[in-house]
Amino acid sequence: MVVLANPALDEIPLVRPQKHGAFFSAIPVVDLSRPFSAEALVKACEDVGFVKVINHNVPMDVVQRLEAETVKFFEMPQVFKETSGPADPFGYGNKRIGPNGDVGLVEYLLFGITSKPLSYTSMSFLEEPSACLFGPALSEYLVAVKKLASDVLELIAEGLKIEPRDLLNGLVTDEQSDGLFRLNHYPRCPLLERLDRSWTGFGEHTDPQIISVLRSNNTTGLQISLKNGSWVSVPPDQESFFIVVGDCLQVLTNGRFKSVRHRVLANGSKSRVSMIYFFGPPPAGKIAPLSQLMGEGEQSKYKEFTWADYKKAAYKSRLGDNRLGQFEK
Repeated sequence: MVVLANPALDEIPLVRPQKHGAFFSAIPVVDLSRPFSAEALVKACEDVGFVKVINHNVPMDVVQRLEAETVKFFEMPQVFKETSGPADPFGYGNKRIGPNGDVGLVEYLLFGITSKPLSYTSMSFLEEPSACLFGPALSEYLVAVKKLASDVLELIAEGLKIEPRDLLNGLVTDEQSDGLFRLNHYPRCPLLERLDRSWTGFGEHTDPQIISVLRSNNTTGLQISLKNGSWVSVPPDQESFFIVVGDCLQVLTNGRFKSVRHRVLANGSKSRVSMIYFFGPPPAGKIAPLSQLMGEGEQSKYKEFTWADYKKAAYKSRLGDNRLGQFEK
């Protein structure tokens, strides 16, 4: 196994964040148990590209079991964690994010997910007795969150009046659908208490897939970029999930939905743990604006591409690059 030297702290970008405690109070919140949740989801995806969902039917004990196992893994000695790395792309990674020079104050586990049967990339640490509860906790979580994503996509299709109603959902539940699951740990960095800047935990980017479903512990750090280019902090909520519009959904809606740029800044007083399930289509799946969503005379803004082509382009780019640019007409 080749072990790459981890980047030094001074290689990680510093940014000047919003003043402490300044949260964006207008994050859309959709109660999935209420009437008109379909219309509310569509409006949130159009306005912000990012929405908090409540009454999501994911049991909190399922979430807590995986979080406990995740924390236990990241508390293990470094030499133990590195037996499951370096990430290429799957496995354990530390500070290096992808192969193209992006770095951040983060360590992570990245799993590839297959749809039917639902399974994930094996890693060496999962064979250790200390990780005997990790696999079952992960499987249980993936099943519950996949159901949530399916419900959300069906509601979005309903709100957009897409026919058939399972068109979007079918892209991520197909037996060939291409998913990723990421567990991120952003360690507490006390040095930040004395600075007016923050180290980047995970640099600004959009998600390439259709949607992402994000959940984190009760720790600040996540920020999104609004349409005017300003960055705002997302108030943490460990009992809710956040739905993130991805690049593919932006294309499918011909730009009606926007894939939101987001980032994570390191925290000076508390570590952050986040879980993100990325829902992608099958590699051969064709992505193009849906004609039924385009008005009379409206032109397609994007060339058709396959998910395999787009993923290949995405993995060649830096985090902050505009990956969709090369597919615009």
